[in-house]
Amino acid sequence: MALADREGLKALSMRRLGAELGVEAMTLYHHLPGKDALLDGLVERLLTRAAPAEFGGPSWRDDLRGYAGALTAALLAHPNLFPLVVTRPAITPGNLRAMEDALTSLGRAGFPPGTALDILYSVIGFVVGHVAAQVASGRGEEPDPALLSAGLTPGEFPLLSAAVAAGREPAARFGFALDAMLSGFETARRPGGA
Repeated sequence: MALADREGLKALSMRRLGAELGVEAMTLYHHLPGKDALLDGLVERLLTRAAPAEFGGPSWRDDLRGYAGALTAALLAHPNLFPLVVTRPAITPGNLRAMEDALTSLGRAGFPPGTALDILYSVIGFVVGHVAAQVASGRGEEPDPALLSAGLTPGEFPLLSAAVAAGREPAARFGFALDAMLSGFETARRPGGA
């Protein structure tokens, strides 16, 4: 992870990793069957760092809000690894365990398993889209300077000008959209929980 963070994914080869660890590349094959397993392990490490061992906060909404925030932070902390998250399936033992734990918690909150999985995928997809825009722009959580300096005139673009002048930061927009999603999910709950 440190090598990819420092030098990018192109630098990540078994030979380069072996040199980084002070061993021959062939030694790594005693621990990993190949580079695909290494890449899958990186995705697992990144995603499981964000996943709580078990939800259990005051409410399922707080749990999902916390997970979305932790996943966003984890992905933004490793922008060089982000392409792996969107191109490799996250089907590893650690990721499957984290998903099972999340589904268990959502089940206790009254969501049927299929609905709980839809909710989890929706939150993950929302976070990945949000992070993709930030990683692509290299801005992190800063407002879009192109929009701010686009020469908006209130006469031509009155609503857009007013919205930009209001100065809502990306984090606030993220929170607004996430809360709207969570409110929508409420309609899929069974009365009284599982």
